[in-house]
Amino acid sequence: MSTEARPFLKWAGGKGQLLSQLDEHLPKDLQGQTFTYVEPFVGGGAMLFHMLRRFPNITHAVINDINPHLVTAYRVIKEQPNELIQRLRVLEQDYVAQSDEASKKDFFLDIRNIFNESQLDNVDRTKYLIFLNRTCFNGLYRVNAKGRFNVPFGRYLRPTICHANTILADSELLNRARVTILCGDFERTAEEIGDGPIFFYFDPPYRPLNATSSFNSYAKEDFNDAEQIRLRDFCARLGGHANVRWMLSNADCSAKNPADTFFEDIYADFHLHRVNASRAINANPEKRGKLTELLIKNYE
Repeated sequence: MSTEARPFLKWAGGKGQLLSQLDEHLPKDLQGQTFTYVEPFVGGGAMLFHMLRRFPNITHAVINDINPHLVTAYRVIKEQPNELIQRLRVLEQDYVAQSDEASKKDFFLDIRNIFNESQLDNVDRTKYLIFLNRTCFNGLYRVNAKGRFNVPFGRYLRPTICHANTILADSELLNRARVTILCGDFERTAEEIGDGPIFFYFDPPYRPLNATSSFNSYAKEDFNDAEQIRLRDFCARLGGHANVRWMLSNADCSAKNPADTFFEDIYADFHLHRVNASRAINANPEKRGKLTELLIKNYE
């Protein structure tokens, strides 16, 4: 189809803008062999869809996320894309038909409450997730300690909520590439290590650059420094398999505070690089702009 598979959600920390730089750091021999691709923190899927498009020699892909609603969305798009499109179109029409901003905000809050409180089938759960993503502030996904989605109204009066061609293209690619979809802790993906070449890409919740910049409330479980170290230990164990290579993205904390060498210290045995990025999501426009991120690998 004419539309390329790409993320079906806006996602904080999405890798769309970094794909060309990430490409430069991929193992050079991926194109010449069949391999398994594993992404334990799939998020919005920019890297996933890029890898599946670029490497048709991926014979199996495994994606995982701790967010159950996001995982449900991937499964629905893979298995029930047409039903999702039909329901999204009706919801979009109902939203656009609201007469003014105040009524649209009320509509949004009603949907947010349904999403948080109601027992829903998988298609409706995904329908409401996409709606909230397209109409909430900056497309954020954030939950409180009880796991309730709490992002405020975004004041978008005529957003495109149903991107039907994207949903169909994503569904086609997820099926063609034999993608296994998991929900849970990132360490579950180790069960997929087999005899052939495997490439892992990790994009975990970033360590905050300061006390106000964290998006770690993406899930009610906190991804703190102890979790970052547990992830490092997992990566180190993966390195014990000759057929496994991995690449990991995270915040460049020492660029903000030279005394904060957390990642340089815990990943001292691996290869660290810096890539240029942009911070597009911040309530204060003056705090958006260029910055660097770390890229860590277990190969040259």
